[in-house]
Amino acid sequence: MTKKLRFSMPFPMLAFPLYLFARSPGKEGSHFNPNSDLFQPNEKKDVLTSTASWLAMIGVLAGLTFVMGPLKILKLYAIPYVIFVMWLDFVTYLHHHGHEDKVPWYRGKEWSYLRGGLTTLDRDYGLINNIHHDIGTHVIHHLFPQIPHYHLVEATEAAKPVLGKYYKEPEKSAPLPFHLLQVLSRSLKEDHYVSDTGDIVYYQSESETSTCAQSSD
Repeated sequence: MTKKLRFSMPFPMLAFPLYLFARSPGKEGSHFNPNSDLFQPNEKKDVLTSTASWLAMIGVLAGLTFVMGPLKILKLYAIPYVIFVMWLDFVTYLHHHGHEDKVPWYRGKEWSYLRGGLTTLDRDYGLINNIHHDIGTHVIHHLFPQIPHYHLVEATEAAKPVLGKYYKEPEKSAPLPFHLLQVLSRSLKEDHYVSDTGDIVYYQSESETSTCAQSSD
């Protein structure tokens, strides 16, 4: 059985910004290229605007570094930026990993928009929910991305009876979501890669692969 690596944290904490340029291994396209397959033709102007704004910000940072010095910019911008990216990756990762029941990944004919949305996970971040604009209600966000953040909780409650067993209720959080550290730790031990073969696949660990290999001998 072949396997495809899916890097887990902390690697993406540092590599995530690089994905904007070249994406992850095995995928093509750049978020800065308006002709990339990632975008529709009518989005070309938006991509050009975004890229120009990004370059302008680089220019501003370069100018401020020259005026204020690199150490000051490191303290005021670079370190907060790295912390932000790490938290963003933590949140994104746990919306797609770490459930006690293995969450499937679909490919080819088995994939559909609905199936893809239902394999995401809601999370409760306690007092941080409002800071996140309730993005912990991630399932409904995937199914109906046009819903504004201030209606996500309401929409989630309305959708639960319809989704039934396909909705995975998140664990309630204390004021601060320390419980998610345990979820992250478990996921990093168990969710290492998915197989290159099959249209319905699940994350596996190296130990699971060894067990399967020994059973087939």
